[in-house]
Amino acid sequence: MDGDSTTGTPRTAGMMLRSAREAQGLTLSDIAQRTRIPLRHLEAVEDGKFQALPSITYAMGFGRAYARAVNIDETEVARALRAELAANYQRPEPLQDLEPIDMRRGPSGGLVAIAAAVAIVLLLGVGLYFGTSLFRRDEAVTAPAATVAGDLGMLPSPTPAAGPAGGGAPATAPVPAGGGQVTLTATGPAWVRIFDDTGTLVNKEMAANERYDVPMTAKNPQIRTGRPDLITVTVNGSNVPPLGTAERAVTVGISAEALRARGAASPTPTPAG
Repeated sequence: MDGDSTTGTPRTAGMMLRSAREAQGLTLSDIAQRTRIPLRHLEAVEDGKFQALPSITYAMGFGRAYARAVNIDETEVARALRAELAANYQRPEPLQDLEPIDMRRGPSGGLVAIAAAVAIVLLLGVGLYFGTSLFRRDEAVTAPAATVAGDLGMLPSPTPAAGPAGGGAPATAPVPAGGGQVTLTATGPAWVRIFDDTGTLVNKEMAANERYDVPMTAKNPQIRTGRPDLITVTVNGSNVPPLGTAERAVTVGISAEALRARGAASPTPTPAG
């Protein structure tokens, strides 16, 4: 059994996470930046102070995200968290009414009907807002693409361009005229919805370094994401212009033909001096 080496007691989820973090020379601030979880919540998970967290669901989610950030088995951490929460988590006592409730009194039928109608309208509005683009304006943000010489079947490796810190950054390449395999790679946690004319293909949070190959049989594939800056797009292994920046969500076509059109519309970047 996994336990503390000195006392023989089982290691808590917080102990496992703290040990992995310290072994990698990371601070809690580093984990907060990687996971976007508030520092006080990470401290509560490490110290087992679950009453400071909004709910059991949040505690489990924070623990799993922390485990991924320090590259340890999130299933083992989740198992330890469930055991600790079952033993230690206490929900706050409900407030007691100062006066006895008169069970004979209640809202009138008219008020109940109005409240139900308002709730239905709100639910419909939320569904339209998040499920369609009827009330939202998304821009497909184009970015400059470098012109790389090559024939349609063989594209050369992207030429590094000088970046602001003096290091090289990969240039983007034009999409082959005959189409190709489109691959999406997340550079950080990013929620995406990938769909085509037949329906939804993927609707999930992509983890850092996770890849997704867009089916070549997809009809007019598109992606919707709030963090286009965290999604790298390649066609046949060659980088193409980024989908957008972190300022706004985008809905943009990700077929080889759509990416080729965006690349053709982007100006050739001026090399850094």
